[in-house]
Amino acid sequence: MARGAPHSRRRLDPQGARPAGLMRRLGGVVYDAFLVMALLIVLGFIGVAVNGGEANQSPLFRSLLLVAMFAFFGGCWSRSGMTLGMQAWRLRIETPQGHVPTLQQCLIRFVVAGLSLGACGLGYVWQLWDPEQRSWQDIASGTRVVVLPKPRRE
Repeated sequence: MARGAPHSRRRLDPQGARPAGLMRRLGGVVYDAFLVMALLIVLGFIGVAVNGGEANQSPLFRSLLLVAMFAFFGGCWSRSGMTLGMQAWRLRIETPQGHVPTLQQCLIRFVVAGLSLGACGLGYVWQLWDPEQRSWQDIASGTRVVVLPKPRRE
């Protein structure tokens, strides 16, 4: 990577990477769901404290929770292409050229993933019929999820 090149366009090493299957992706989703739940619980406690001990159900607070969720996913994806759950399952999001996704691609991916889940997971199951094993969020954002090779032990 050239000095001063945009961080989000860093090229990843695609050698040995293959498309991720549905079960491996869902494993990463479950891991990340626990992390996101913990984040939302902490923010919920803060919201209750700020609201004088009452549940905060305002649209502003709910919007802040959504922004916090995107900050988690978008930050991880645009920095390294992986969340903690994805690291555990050796998954990475990248462009077809092997770069980390841009923040815009991360936002599109985040929104479409929510729609995929809202459609009873149909967007994820879609990859079973796609010749490149892409889900709706992969197609919409111009990214792909790959399985990283196991590290070599020496």
